[in-house]
Amino acid sequence: MSASSLLSDAGHEITTAVLPSFFTSVLRASAGALGIVEGISDALMGVAKLVGGPLADTPEQRGRLASGGYLGTALATGAIGLVGAVWQAGVLRALAWVSRGIRGPSRDTLLSSLTPRSAYGRAFGLERAGDNLGAVAGPLLAAGLVTWIGIRPTMVLAVIPGLFAAITITVAARQARKQTRGISPGRRSLGLRGLRNKGVVRPMVPIALFELGNVTTTLLILRTTQLLHTGGRSFAAAASLAILVYAAHNAFGSVVAYGGGHLIDRVGPRVVFAAGAFVYVAAYAIFAVDWHTWPMLLIAFTLAGSGIGLAETSESALVASMLPEHLRGSGFGLLGGIQSAGAFASSAAVGLLYTIASPTVGFAYAAGWMLLSVLASGAIALPSTPALNSAP
Repeated sequence: MSASSLLSDAGHEITTAVLPSFFTSVLRASAGALGIVEGISDALMGVAKLVGGPLADTPEQRGRLASGGYLGTALATGAIGLVGAVWQAGVLRALAWVSRGIRGPSRDTLLSSLTPRSAYGRAFGLERAGDNLGAVAGPLLAAGLVTWIGIRPTMVLAVIPGLFAAITITVAARQARKQTRGISPGRRSLGLRGLRNKGVVRPMVPIALFELGNVTTTLLILRTTQLLHTGGRSFAAAASLAILVYAAHNAFGSVVAYGGGHLIDRVGPRVVFAAGAFVYVAAYAIFAVDWHTWPMLLIAFTLAGSGIGLAETSESALVASMLPEHLRGSGFGLLGGIQSAGAFASSAAVGLLYTIASPTVGFAYAAGWMLLSVLASGAIALPSTPALNSAP
């Protein structure tokens, strides 16, 4: 499961790393256009997660949804390098993110079925670590390939690791299917009543606040590229350096996600989630200032990587620990829908503020939501937290 996330992220993060430069230098688009494309894609991914969640309640469908989603992400991501207009890139980005959305609840439910209840934090931390390591490999490959063969060919080659991800998730799904034989299929609905009865809705409030401040990484890369494009440094050199800094963001996030997973199994997700939101505030404070030296931007990126590593692991372990097998797909679908809806609002709002007002205003707006999520994190006081340490 972790290898699938690593390979898939290595593929689509090549495109993510290059996309800001592709939009601004090749397609001649603005930061606002990039933010809107990313926001719409995130919103559609959220809808796909909501639809895919109840489908993942049925054990027989999880493997097919996961494999098909990984394959769709790979093909659509690689095709972006062939387009000549912003709307075409937007359509393919949206298609790739819809595929990511439809596969997400199935992947997370498969992972839950393979994991003892006492190890949910470590399991999701390991999966998030693989995801972040893929996001290290992707930008590093992008930085070298852009210099060697150019932006468009680099984006086309992003399809290759994604295809291998589709193969590895198929193998993992077969193993998970052995674990869930005899489990009755879930209901074909969003299962909101069942989720509410299990107390899932209340902890989603701080998660929603967090996601309203969770700025897409493409805007962070764009901000870094623009700040580094100074002092005689060319735009291409600034873009390559920004990609390398972004790779450090993901490397740090990988280590923090795995360590945070161990901590979740001991103390529960609330403290870990609040810590993730708090370090994001510090990251945005740095991005809001016009630093033109890479060490400060590196610190900002590593803080953001730590924040997402802690928060995402906490959110997934929370859902897995609160819900029975037949409702987990719906739970992960609801979580994914909230994450993507918040990402849409955050990316669109910050992108527009970035263009119309200033980057400082945009990042201050995002930091405000993160502070609110820290204050509201008490809602993640799980009544079932002791079960995290109990035997399966």
